[in-house]
Amino acid sequence: METNDIMKEQIFEIIKNQLKANDPPETKKTLNRLIKLGYSDMESKQLIGQCVVVELFDVLKNEKPFDEKRYINNLKKLPEEPFD
Repeated sequence: METNDIMKEQIFEIIKNQLKANDPPETKKTLNRLIKLGYSDMESKQLIGQCVVVELFDVLKNEKPFDEKRYINNLKKLPEEPFD
């Protein structure tokens, strides 16, 4: 399995866990909102995954704690990409 495939699986696992635990609840709200906008379940999760990646990158590169407030703000902006 390639590194990118492993990373992709792990990002989807994070989303799955957030949805299952309803933590943060905005993840499920965002998934439902994107599906109502016409995105498929997979497309919606890929968009949410972009927000997860932004946070993971910041945690790893800058050694900062997970910024839940920024994560939620980025979720609310989807389908706009969460990149500066």
